[in-house]
Amino acid sequence: MRLVAQPGDKLYCRLTVNTQLLSRVSHLLKVGRNNFRPPPKVDSSVVRIEPRKPPFEVNQKEWDGFLRICFNRKNKTLGSIFRQKSVINLLEKNYKTLQALNLAPAQQGALEDTNNVMDFSDEDIEMDDDGVDDGMEVEDGNAEGEVSEFKKKVLSVLKKGGFEGERSSKLKLQQFLDLLSEFNKDGIHFS
Repeated sequence: MRLVAQPGDKLYCRLTVNTQLLSRVSHLLKVGRNNFRPPPKVDSSVVRIEPRKPPFEVNQKEWDGFLRICFNRKNKTLGSIFRQKSVINLLEKNYKTLQALNLAPAQQGALEDTNNVMDFSDEDIEMDDDGVDDGMEVEDGNAEGEVSEFKKKVLSVLKKGGFEGERSSKLKLQQFLDLLSEFNKDGIHFS
């Protein structure tokens, strides 16, 4: 049911968006547990998964990093998610790395090792044993109380597209693609 969930459904998640990016998914029928010997503890479903033709053109590593951030707390607003200190720090490190690569094209071949580009894996967002994100504190600025220029840049992308008050659990696939495109236009990348 996660594969066929729609925006706003309780089961709508990163798996849903990733699956629907690559294919059209439809629920065909439920198969009761009594149709199996021995009967399992859950009911099953039959789904049809048809690859999209033509597929959406998207960098898979970047898409995955973007969705990891968006669905870390799927019911929080995107403005709140992208204000988190850990998210801003990761994006800024990646931004600076990519800027350095773009400033020195002669050295780019030597620096294109994947270790030089930030990868947003689950380990980057630290969780306590109780599953609460340690990096949830909101970054309000530096010691003088100013908001960093990079944070302003990130938040301006959200405001420009009207995504600041939106929640990941309510966005459609095309809206995720549009938001990622807006970030990329401003030089903010997720891989």
